[in-house]
Amino acid sequence: MMETTTPLPTPDAAPARVDVCAAAPDPHPRPDGRDRYTISEVVLHTGLTAHTLRWYERIGLLPDVDRSHTGQRRYSNRDLDWLAFVGKLRLTGMPVADMVRYAELVRLGEHTFDERRELLASTRRDVLRRIDELQDTLAVLDHKINFYAGAPEAPDRG
Repeated sequence: MMETTTPLPTPDAAPARVDVCAAAPDPHPRPDGRDRYTISEVVLHTGLTAHTLRWYERIGLLPDVDRSHTGQRRYSNRDLDWLAFVGKLRLTGMPVADMVRYAELVRLGEHTFDERRELLASTRRDVLRRIDELQDTLAVLDHKINFYAGAPEAPDRG
């Protein structure tokens, strides 16, 4: 996640920390200000289905999607950044309920930083445990592969 700082109007105040929620600084298909994407364009860009995008909106994981005068969804670069971050959270195995809670905390504002940090730290601990389990599993697979590589060939059946 990327954070930026924005100076407050008073010179003695500390800068405000704004959670941008970008997964990575990937270039956007369009520059800010011209970043209105249809649902089908977002499907192509993200690999998500239209059904998944509508579901994310319904459960509060992707709130406040802009609409055209005809009611068509219009996604922004900020929405693409958020979806990229949600994709990373999905890869961690974070439950959807926790992702929705995280999204709610982001909407509630800066005073939720501690709770957001703890939610992400807990997820990080889970990921590290899974990595350890996968490394153990990999060692077992390597052992089996090496065993079979050294096994004598079975005779041809005739």
